[in-house]
Parts: sequence; C-alpha cells; structure tokens
Amino acid sequence: MNILEEARHILKLEIEAMEATSRSLDAHFEKILALIEKTHNAARKIVFLGMGKNVFVARKVAATFNSTGVSSIFLDPVSALHGDVGVCKEGDLALLYSNSGESPEMVTAVPALKRLGVTTVCVSRDATSALAQACDHVLSYSVPAEACPLNLAPTASTTAAMALGDALAMVFLKKRGFGPEEFAKFHPSGTLGRTLLLKVTDVMRDRSRLAVINSSATVLEALNAITERKTGLAVVVDDAGRMVGVFSDGDFRRLVLKNKNPLAEKVLPYITRQPKTIQQGMLAVEALRRFEESRINQLVVLDEFEFPVGLVEAQDLPKLKLV
Repeated sequence: MNILEEARHILKLEIEAMEATSRSLDAHFEKILALIEKTHNAARKIVFLGMGKNVFVARKVAATFNSTGVSSIFLDPVSALHGDVGVCKEGDLALLYSNSGESPEMVTAVPALKRLGVTTVCVSRDATSALAQACDHVLSYSVPAEACPLNLAPTASTTAAMALGDALAMVFLKKRGFGPEEFAKFHPSGTLGRTLLLKVTDVMRDRSRLAVINSSATVLEALNAITERKTGLAVVVDDAGRMVGVFSDGDFRRLVLKNKNPLAEKVLPYITRQPKTIQQGMLAVEALRRFEESRINQLVVLDEFEFPVGLVEAQDLPKLKLV
C-alpha cells in the first residue's frame, strides 16, 4: 500500500462530499437561514442535538454560532428525555444532526421539543428518513461515499455535516454585518482577543512623547526635537496645529548628501508631506498591517480633526504579540 496515495484518496473522498453538498444547496438552506435569523432577532436560542460522532459536530457548530454572538447550546437527546429538555423554551430552534436520520433517540426527542414550541430541523444525509419526516424542516447534505474503506465509520458524512453548519453560521454572520470588533467581544482572552481588542490608542506613544515642530522651524530645531523625544521623526504642524508633514531621519540624511551645512535652513522644503498615518480609533492590528505593506517604521496617529495625537513605532509592536 502506498501510504501517501491512500491518504490523498481519503481526502479526495471528503472533498467530494463537500463539493456534492455545495451543489445540492437549494431553497431549503435559505429557509433554515431565515429561521436562524428569526430566532436570533427574537432573542431565543438555537439548540443542537446529535448522537455518536454527531455529538462533536453539533457541539462544534453550536460553539461557532456562540462565537459569533448567536446564543446556542448542545442538548444530549437522551438526557433531553429525562428532564434536560427543560432548557428549551418556546421560540427556540433545534437542529438535529443524524447521518441516517433513523437514530431512535433522535426521533424520540422531536415530540418533546415540539410540545415546548420549539421549531425542529433535521440535518441529515437522507431527506426521507424517519427523523426528516418527524421534524418541521429538513436540511440535507450529500455524501457520494464515506472515506472509511469499510464504508462504516462516519468520515465524509461528518465533514459534510460540519461544513454545512459552518456555512449557515458564516452566511448569517455576513448577512448581519458582524465585524471584527463584535467578534472580539466574544474572544477577549489569548492572542485572538489581544489582536482584535487592542486599538491604536493602546499601543501608540502619546502626544507627550511625540516630537512636534512648527512649519517655520529649522532643521536643527527638528533634530533637537527628534533627539529629545527619542523617536525617528518629527511631526510638522501649521499654526493651527494640523499636520503638514513629517521630517524623519531619512529626510535628514538625504538633505545632508545635498547640502554640507543644512542645520540653519528651514525644515519645510525637506519634509515628507504625505506620510503614512492612522486614525486613533482603529485597531492596533491595522497598524501592523500598514507597517508590513509599506515597510515603514513609524505611523503618525491622527484624531478625527486630523490633529496629531501620537506615534506608533514598529519596534513597539512585537512585544504585544499581534498576529
């Protein structure tokens, strides 16, 4: 047996299941998405049920919805029939995962859910199964063949089921206009939260550490300001305090190469008039992206009126471990 070829064959079967599921999407998907939206807008929750391997599929899809601000829980169908169904309330939406759609525990749970006013959706490979007939709605996926050589272990089917759940969650996320800042509210810990929650104002050097000079200043005065503030550039402002440009170490080196005695000259003719800037309310990760794209070392931070309020130095970002 060629191990790598066998592995590629297994992956190919799983890919084929997702491609087949993609092709089979129809109005049923749109209907289920509308039900999810109705449930969410009514401040109700989505209940996910599954048996066997589908326990993990249902738990994962529930976690994905939770992470995007859609209240969701996993409910064990056996425990549901012994009191745990009490977690459900009228107006909730239940998605019941079963590959065959014939699991007796799943089928038996449906009447208990319906009695509480829960709308039920069968998520299955077989749209004509007992579970599909018991539920209010059906969302099916297509699996030409399991990746298991014995065609027994759930493999391609669980992959397709999970991908279909992800599709529901991500399409609903996009439909709601759910952005990075909302996402960050549900991921406050670790690298992800640090990346999404930190704003430019959290990482910038504030105005007290910013070298600011008037447009009438000399090159010598610019150098003194840069040295005093221990930074790589001076922000040049007009009489109203608005930025007109920056004078950097690089600007000074280029000037010296042209002029042997530049210190007494006015700085204005030698400034960079359109430096890279960033607004103070933006996320810190955006500053990192601009550093990577432009290969610069400093970003002047501006407020909403275009007044300079700080400076982000590239050398300050690695310690924050932004990714």
